[in-house]
Parts: sequence; C-alpha cells; structure tokens
Amino acid sequence: MNAEKLISEIIPPLKSTESGNKALDWMNEFRVSHLPVVRGNEYIGLISENDVYDMPDPSVSIEKYFHNLPNPFIYSNRHAYEVMKMIADLKITVVPILDENNEYIGCADLLFLMSQITAVVSIKEPGGILVLVMNNHDYSLSEIARIVEENNAKILSSYITSAVDSTEIEVTIKINTVDLDSIIRTFNRYDYVIKATYAKGDYQNDLKRRYDELMNYLNM
Repeated sequence: MNAEKLISEIIPPLKSTESGNKALDWMNEFRVSHLPVVRGNEYIGLISENDVYDMPDPSVSIEKYFHNLPNPFIYSNRHAYEVMKMIADLKITVVPILDENNEYIGCADLLFLMSQITAVVSIKEPGGILVLVMNNHDYSLSEIARIVEENNAKILSSYITSAVDSTEIEVTIKINTVDLDSIIRTFNRYDYVIKATYAKGDYQNDLKRRYDELMNYLNM
C-alpha cells in the first residue's frame, strides 16, 4: 500500500491566509493536532496546535506569524510503512502527501492509518520475508501463494511497491517460517527473481520497531 492510498477524504489543508482560530477549530473538529498549510497547490508546512497557542493574536492569518514552518512530507508513491515511521519519529498526527511535481495532494491522518493497521499486524508474528522482482504483467499472488504452500508454508501478508514510470514491481511476502531454503529453491525453479531474503534479520526487526514505536506513541 502506498501513501496515496492513505489520503484522507475528510481533512482539508489550511490556506496560509486562514487564522489561527480557524486552525484550532479544524483541529478540534477533525481530532488532530496538526494541519498542512498551503498556498494554492504549494505545500508551505505543518502547523501544530502549540504553534497556534503561541501566536500573539490567533485571530490574524497564519502567514503573518509563520514564515518557516516545519515541512515534513511523504511522496505519494512511498510505502505506508514510511508514513508510520514519520508519525512515530516526529510525533505528528497527519502526514502531508505530495505528488511527483511537489504539489500538495492530501494528507494521511493517524486515525485512518490505524484503521488500516490490521493489514500489517503480521509484522509482529515470527517468520521469514522474501522480496521478489518481476514485471507487472507477470504478477499473480495466487501463483506465488501456491509455490509457498507447496513447501508446507503460508503467506501471512504481502505488499507491492513500484517506481514511478516503471513496469517492474517488487513483491514483499511475509511467510510463517524462517526456514526459507526449500521455498527459495522452488521460486528459482520457476524463474522468479529473488531480490532479498530475511529469515531473522534486520528487515523483520525494523518493521516491528516501527510498529511498536507507533503503538507507543498512541499510548502516550
């Protein structure tokens, strides 16, 4: 799942000409502590409720007091895990999302991300990870699952990533065993290209660390 699929249909950006009071009203309405600030399609930065509370006069426009807002963002083609990481690392409640032209197209919010988290809960489970590379038209999850199941294993989760303007995709699968040797041999026999394998390595630990960081943040 890429960041574009996480864009909220509810939370609008704040225009730089809007007041601090308007920012607080929207934060309360949408249950967030941050909002993206834009000028047209240009992303200016991310304002927090603490920023607004520090305004000498919150009835005036945001642009009068803030000329260098922090501007964290994620490109629309980046993976959902990177949205999770940014939320956990920066302790923010929305992540602005930009297109390849650096124009603002929306934001991912914490509540919607949590509604999607069940898709990646399997990162907490033990197992191995394979990263396969193939052309988009060659992708068949049922075929991949059949190969895994031939070796008495099952796919716990999977996701696809791809570069902009490329027909090549990477398919990452989480399997319920750390013994991947026979599965790898079978994929090789069917001429699949295996980019990387992780039985007990850093990839698994990193995903779990990101998940735990997000959970710790939510429990603060």
